[in-house]
Amino acid sequence: MIARRKLYRGNDLRRAQNIAELRAMAAARVPNFCFEYLEGGADDELTLRRNRSSYDAVTLLPRTLVDVSVRDLGCELFGSRIEMPMVIAPTGFNGLLSHEGDLMLAEAAREAGIPMCQSMVSTVELERLAATGVRHWMQIYPFKDRDNIAKIVKRAERAGSEAIVLTTDVALFGNREWDRRNYRAPMKLDAANLLHVAMSPRWVFDVLVPHGMPRFRNLGDFLPPGQDSARNAATFLSKQMDPSLNWGDVQWLRDLWPRKLIVKGILLPSDALRAREMGVDGIVVTNHGGRQLDGCPAPIEVLPQIREAVGSEMTVIVDSGLRRGSDFVKARALGADAAMSGRATLYGLAAGGKPGVRRALEILRSEIDRTLGLLGCPVLGEVGAELVCAPACCL
Repeated sequence: MIARRKLYRGNDLRRAQNIAELRAMAAARVPNFCFEYLEGGADDELTLRRNRSSYDAVTLLPRTLVDVSVRDLGCELFGSRIEMPMVIAPTGFNGLLSHEGDLMLAEAAREAGIPMCQSMVSTVELERLAATGVRHWMQIYPFKDRDNIAKIVKRAERAGSEAIVLTTDVALFGNREWDRRNYRAPMKLDAANLLHVAMSPRWVFDVLVPHGMPRFRNLGDFLPPGQDSARNAATFLSKQMDPSLNWGDVQWLRDLWPRKLIVKGILLPSDALRAREMGVDGIVVTNHGGRQLDGCPAPIEVLPQIREAVGSEMTVIVDSGLRRGSDFVKARALGADAAMSGRATLYGLAAGGKPGVRRALEILRSEIDRTLGLLGCPVLGEVGAELVCAPACCL
């Protein structure tokens, strides 16, 4: 009898063959409510699924009889080389996946020679992450209190951060129904999830014991005294989101911040052009990983039109849905300078802490390398639209 195919779900990270296997290992290690927060999308999760299926729909057109004995995965981003076309995306609450998870992501990114963008709602001080030597980008949310946002921006400047990334697609929170089903009241787990926490001892003795609930280390000026834990602060933070965010706020931030400014949340060529006109250095083409407005196009679908609109000089990064190294090659071919990925490295973090992040990056690097070789394109910089066949964009 032939054994059925089954993903490995144990503890040996060396046995993870791909990101999907790290995902299975993560699901076996962390409690259900943590995995659902990492995994889920908005409403019916149409956008979440489309993000993945759109990469699957892009086919590769390999050249033959090309010497690929030596391959170069690196590229330039804002004038400096990165070792593969990837940036670790900003993701919040990472201390719930592994103790000081943001620090582990930053250290692994530094070792891999790629930037990391830190979320404003991370659980490690931005100064500690910047001090690791990683190319540190700091993400900010559109909170109502602009004075306190300015304080975080100034902290990032003093810490040596390369870029500020303004996330513009969360003026209102998306409707993440499956995440909410884990709670009987705001941030109070229901009985089934409490039981699952008790059945997750590896997670408990990493995250909760002896450290206690993770705390938001960059939001002291926003939060009431003693309310900076992940348990207490989530409701307060949701009320801080500012639905009045507009292009005037981008100009305010441009005037405040002297280094690279990136706007994350672009899906329309007209918005990309507006950002360029306002002196923004780069954009992230994204639908927030399918966690905000359900029914959006996948970023990879609109990427070619956005690149055509802004030209070759502006830095364009794409995110949402990348799970294979070949996805990063496809993104380059369709016009991106690099791609951000959040969940891929978070699966590694949830599966095994810093070694898990390292394993995720090793997997992606080996897949990018192999894809270039099999594509007959030994230099990443030579990848172009002629090497892919993409369905017509929905717009």
